[in-house]
Amino acid sequence: MMNKRQIGKSDLYASELGFGCMSLSPGLGKENESIVKTALEHGINYFDTADLYQFGWNEELIGKLLKDVRQDIILATKGGNEWTESQDSWNWNPSKKYIKSAFKESLRRLKTDYIDLYQLHGGTIEDPMDETIEAFDELVSEGLVRYYGISSIRPNTISYYAEHSNIQSVMMQYSLLDRRPEELFPYLEKKGISVIARGPVAKGWLSEKAFEKNPEDKFLSYSGLDIQSKLERVKKLIPQDEKLTQTALKFILSHSVISTAVAGASSVEQLLENIHTFRSPEMTEDVRKELEDLFPAEFYESHRVQNR
Repeated sequence: MMNKRQIGKSDLYASELGFGCMSLSPGLGKENESIVKTALEHGINYFDTADLYQFGWNEELIGKLLKDVRQDIILATKGGNEWTESQDSWNWNPSKKYIKSAFKESLRRLKTDYIDLYQLHGGTIEDPMDETIEAFDELVSEGLVRYYGISSIRPNTISYYAEHSNIQSVMMQYSLLDRRPEELFPYLEKKGISVIARGPVAKGWLSEKAFEKNPEDKFLSYSGLDIQSKLERVKKLIPQDEKLTQTALKFILSHSVISTAVAGASSVEQLLENIHTFRSPEMTEDVRKELEDLFPAEFYESHRVQNR
């Protein structure tokens, strides 16, 4: 079975590969059930959704598919985004009143009476953060939430929550193509706060599918052509039978502050490829250093000043 890592200082131990439920969709039909069943069979116990996904449909599906194994899994969801009446956009609403009302709707859709990890789905330094923290603490004291965290890459927001709340985790976009979060890793590790990595394969740019993409497209500062060129060099560094996706996941998990790498899958085959990562040798330090040289870390310049 898959190794597990502790989330923060909590008693939650997540599978090293988490499942990003956003990849499930109505168009997949019965394949959704097969994907989730396969994840469970191979030891994945961390499932991450949000009230924003497909107007709540995603939470409803996950609630239905995981109902019978509820005690055996870590159910994580997120809140703070409020759909407009026309449902063509959403507004950010981190108020205590909205957080608590939205949370109750998540419970209903997920068919459960508690959430293992409830996460704030965004946030800026201008938010009423003390009020938001109060909402999360009350949900914990009411026995509705076991632990909470935030989903953000903004340094000033992350540091405020790390200093003033009981967050156990920070979900951040993190991959070989986006190493900006690394500057926060030592700080978060010292605080006993885990990182939950989302987007570990960078929208497919760190998989074999990268060579099918338009070389003129971009991912952050990288051009598609540049990524494709670098991946050709990566192939010469790794075992012949290792997939690029697996290399990307191994790199993420080479950092001890990472509790789980959350990857989606829109087919059983794609999920199994991700799972196979954990049946192959760990990444060597030499390979990791060469990858870091090939994909240098960038500096996240925004959201650094404390405005409070």
